[in-house]
Formats: sequence, structure tokens, C-alpha cells
Amino acid sequence: MKNITKRHQFILERLKNKGQITIPELIDLTQVSGVTIRKDLKFLEDKGLIFITRGGASLTNPYTIDRPIYEKATINAELKKRIAHAAIKLIGENDAIIIGSGTTAFELAHHLHPVKPLTVITPAVKVAMELCNRPNVEVLQLGGLIRPNSSSVAGAYAEYMLDRVSCGVLFIGVDGIDLDFGFSISNLTEANINQKMINASQIIVVLADSSKFGKRGIGKICELEQVQYIVTDNGVPETIVKELEERGLKVIVAK
Repeated sequence: MKNITKRHQFILERLKNKGQITIPELIDLTQVSGVTIRKDLKFLEDKGLIFITRGGASLTNPYTIDRPIYEKATINAELKKRIAHAAIKLIGENDAIIIGSGTTAFELAHHLHPVKPLTVITPAVKVAMELCNRPNVEVLQLGGLIRPNSSSVAGAYAEYMLDRVSCGVLFIGVDGIDLDFGFSISNLTEANINQKMINASQIIVVLADSSKFGKRGIGKICELEQVQYIVTDNGVPETIVKELEERGLKVIVAK
């Protein structure tokens, strides 16, 4: 495919149908060199039509930004409620869990009404406030400086406490799920405390709606293989679900 205009139209059409595409795919489909494809992608990105990703291109921005929690709460709110409701079943017989920060994690706390005593460890002030008077729930609020954007603590005090606890399940929200980069969030300050929560837990459950897939935050918190469950909605492409399950993760689609 030597005609530049036709090649650009072809790339845009493929992206419209698939959402993202790799450079090797484009080389194979257009029969031009990798150098030419990279020039094509750069031209289209400069025009504001696509986003260049690692090894390919996407129609949506693969990099997340650190939004205030009140703003996040309005995004995909109904999906987050369904995800939270489905995730509660994973508590099982555990008597101690960690609930991370974020709007989907808060929805889980909102729906949590245990019939047996349960200790909830959390860095999130909103989660602690939601659960502090809930029957059968004992809350351990981690200490430290509160970040206004997330209403969650971060820093050495919280990390010190997490080094001295162990629990059955961690429910954690993320800003990005990338098959190469793993799980990430949009703030470096909270990346360390997320890693500490992961180390303190036997089972890791990621709560993430489909908009988080194919994106990366600035702070990586763990590899794909460190997580046992992802609870999400039905907007995730089947090819991504299949690859995640092939890599050992259980993907639960909330109804």
C-alpha cells in the first residue's frame, strides 16, 4: 500500500474497528516498512487523530491523569456499583480485609454488611467514615498525611502499619491495566502504599471498570501475575479477557 493517503485512511479505519493496533500488524497489512509505519503514526498523532502507544497506536489516550475523587465518582457510577456488589462475594470466610482508596473501593464499603465480625484496614478516610458505625465491622484506619485528591493517606506512617499486619483479601482500585505494564495508578505518592497493601494480603482483587483497560498511570503497583481476580464490566474485549485468564487471572464480569 504505497499511497500515503490511502494508508492513513486504512490505519484510522482499523483503529475505529479495533480501538488499538500494533506496528507489526500494520506492517503485515500494508506491506511497508516499520520506519514508514512509524512516520504514518507520528503524522496522525500530530493531527490529533490517534495516540501512539508502546509498539502501536490507540484511539484513546493510554495515559491516565490524577483526578479528584469527587470527579471520579461521577464517571461510570452505575458500573462501579455493580462491580462492588459482585466483588463482595470474594470476602468469603476471611475475618480481615483491606479496602483501598478510590470510588469503586468506596462503593464496596457502601455495600458491605457482614453477618460475622470483620476487620477492615483502609487508607481511605471515606471508607473509614462509611464503616465506622457499621454492625460487625471493626475499622483500622491507616495513619499519615491525607491527599486531598483521593481523601486517602500515604507516606511512612501508613506503610509502617502495613508492614505489621496480614489479611486475607485486598480490594484495590487502579487507574490503568496494561498487558505489558501491569497495574498502575495516576499518582506516585500512593504507589508505595498500594504495593505495601499488596504485600500484606494473600488474595488481591482489582476493581476496575472497562475504561481502565489499555491505559497506564504514572505509578506501577504490581505485575499482572500478582493479582488473582479482576472484577469488571462487560465492556472489556474478549481477546483481553482471554489473555488475562491465560496468564492466571480470574476475570469476573459484573452483571
